[in-house]
Amino acid sequence: MNSTETQPVPPEIKLGLIGIGLVDDSVDVRGLPLSGGVSSDIWRVDLATGPVCVKRALEQLRVESTWLAPTARTANEAAWLRAVAQVAPGTACRVLGFDSKTRVLALEWLDPSLFRNWKADLSSGYVDPMIATKVGQQLGDIHAAMADPTKFAEVFDADDMFRALRIEPYFETTAHAHPDLADTILDLANRTTSVRIGVVHGDISPKNILIGPEGPVFVDAECASWGDPAFDLAFCINHLLLKSQWHQRDSADLRRSISALSDAYLARVNWEQASELEFRVATLIPTLALARINGASPVEYLC
Repeated sequence: MNSTETQPVPPEIKLGLIGIGLVDDSVDVRGLPLSGGVSSDIWRVDLATGPVCVKRALEQLRVESTWLAPTARTANEAAWLRAVAQVAPGTACRVLGFDSKTRVLALEWLDPSLFRNWKADLSSGYVDPMIATKVGQQLGDIHAAMADPTKFAEVFDADDMFRALRIEPYFETTAHAHPDLADTILDLANRTTSVRIGVVHGDISPKNILIGPEGPVFVDAECASWGDPAFDLAFCINHLLLKSQWHQRDSADLRRSISALSDAYLARVNWEQASELEFRVATLIPTLALARINGASPVEYLC
């Protein structure tokens, strides 16, 4: 949080909450801006019925380089969260409403005293491979339930957003920084965009996973699109791998967590041969690791 004192929310957020039907124009809407994200303004808004989480996507992400992305991605996030609520109840943050005019998304407030951030756990040295197992199981179950193109391909047809948020900053920027590897990196980018067999969350990292009383809960699905599920598993493994280099005292437990995550996930793969998906994961990880050092969004703890 940026402050411990509430303040009036931005006008666009109030208008969005009015559009959703959570407040009316006469109400003085106040809240706390939340820190930690680069892609959205995020607030805890205090309503008469209790706090809610409110997001509004930014066109220019909060990074040093130019990184533009379509703000319509908030609608994709709402769609992903709503779909997961149907296919895997309790594994994603609940949507309270979405206002298309202001692109404001209202979500249930998950009390930090009950829902720990997995990245915070790992950063503090608390590494439990059983949590990784549960994350892998739930992610695999979600991917399996959302691999039906007749139900989900059109809903999550968002190639432009995935390109802006993942292909350009992670693959193309990194290829530009490493000309000797450019052909390999760009080939991986082309493969990733050509495999279209399931719904991808697009940002499965520990910072977007809360550990609640009933297990992991996924948040922040702005990158959701119809594509290659291998990207999600590779993305998460990469973060655990990078943290093993940052906190080498925890490297053994982090390696065990990587194995636990991967094994639990692969046991759920039923939409293709698990070995084929595993190959794509393994070949993505080196590029994703390099991207978090020389891409558009380097990890703060290694750079």
